[in-house]
Amino acid sequence: MTGLLVMVDIAGRRAAIPAAEVNSVIELEKVYPIPRAPDYVTGLSAMRSQSLTVVDCRKALGLQGESDAAERAPVVDIDGHLYALLVDAVDDVAEAQSEITAVAGGFGKNWQRVAHGMVETADGPALVIDVRCLIEGPPAVAA
Repeated sequence: MTGLLVMVDIAGRRAAIPAAEVNSVIELEKVYPIPRAPDYVTGLSAMRSQSLTVVDCRKALGLQGESDAAERAPVVDIDGHLYALLVDAVDDVAEAQSEITAVAGGFGKNWQRVAHGMVETADGPALVIDVRCLIEGPPAVAA
């Protein structure tokens, strides 16, 4: 894989989102709850008069707890709909220094669904996130 990556921290894990998929990184202000929304959808916010669905990445992964209130949130566009991703931290932009590779031994069932694999950067390895899978949220549990 070549190209730039937006580096984030989610639940103590270093992750990367291809920069080409990130519209911007914003300071998320007021978030308005949405009644009856799935647990991982924190609510709605706005960016330049556009509505954003705010997704808590920890909850979308099916992990315990809520994402720490990072000052900044990456914004992605999926099929014309904007999503702000609540992550624990947005670190920097890094260049991929390797192709995406499988993780020996896996990286846990919660991450398996949303990660393409691992890529090397100047600051070490990171999981490359498939944002489409992430915003789908955790798998539904049968009643």
